[in-house]
Amino acid sequence: MTPDTDQQRRGPYPETDAAPLPPRPDATAPDGIRPHGGDAALPDTPPDTLPTGRPAEPPRGTTRPRRHGKGLRRLRGPLGIGIVTLWLSVIVLLPLAALTVAAFDEGLAGFWEAVTAPAALASLWVTVLVSAVVALVNAVVGTLVAWVLVRDEFRGKRFVNAVIDLPFALPTIVASIVLLSLYGPNSPIGVELNATRWGLVVALLFVTLPFVVRSVQPVLIEADHEVEEAAASLGATTWTTFRRIVLPTLAPAILSGTGLAFARAIGEYGSVVLIGGNIPRETQVASQYIQQQIEIDRPLNAAAVSVALLAIAFVTLLLLRVVSSRSQRREERDA
Repeated sequence: MTPDTDQQRRGPYPETDAAPLPPRPDATAPDGIRPHGGDAALPDTPPDTLPTGRPAEPPRGTTRPRRHGKGLRRLRGPLGIGIVTLWLSVIVLLPLAALTVAAFDEGLAGFWEAVTAPAALASLWVTVLVSAVVALVNAVVGTLVAWVLVRDEFRGKRFVNAVIDLPFALPTIVASIVLLSLYGPNSPIGVELNATRWGLVVALLFVTLPFVVRSVQPVLIEADHEVEEAAASLGATTWTTFRRIVLPTLAPAILSGTGLAFARAIGEYGSVVLIGGNIPRETQVASQYIQQQIEIDRPLNAAAVSVALLAIAFVTLLLLRVVSSRSQRREERDA
């Protein structure tokens, strides 16, 4: 190739020289008009945007900025649903399915016979009765405790908040030992509740206290105080204000906490194992009956009563879900 041809191929500027920049727009020129030369006919565009409106490609040798959250967006699709389904299947569904199969090992007749045995029915009755009493007491006292923690300021408030959460962290068997030492045969306060249903009530009240308090507390914090002040300024009494204004707002939270307390109480074992006394047809709860059937090698009876407890808990939680959904739809309509 001749030198002239090579010079024509490379252009009028040598490779070692930089190509001349296009003329810059005159600062005194009118907006949108550029001097002659280069892209003079084009209106002003952002430096990183092409005339067509598309973002300009980054220069070669530079990396594109990463798009954060792309992996999280993938979890919102089939991958996330698959992980959740697999986890719930391994942890919850498979054990429950195995328990149900064991309960119906001898067919529906065998399951019904095991559930309707006199000792089994007595333990289920004691469990449901004591749990219902505990849930009702928690509905009243838990709401009162939440009200005091939100509306009143007093010394030691943080300590009270920490004590309320203590049953979540304390092993329930420890609670049973503490209650037995306090209300047992050698009670230092002279109150003996061991081997009685009242002892079961006290033990279950201890482990279920946080449910109503922690359900009602956030609702009270977000409640509008101006409505209560307006009612008081119009001459409404404290009871009328609470019954007409505060209680309808707190009702869904109170019902939710009460249902959770009831569901927890029917399956409790550790807190009642010592103070309850495990007296058949008197203080023996369903969880203790299940353990007794396992010890005497009757797994079918234990599985059948376990399925009955699961059914009671499931129906309770389902009713709570239905009531919560209706309450939410009613609030959306009112809004």
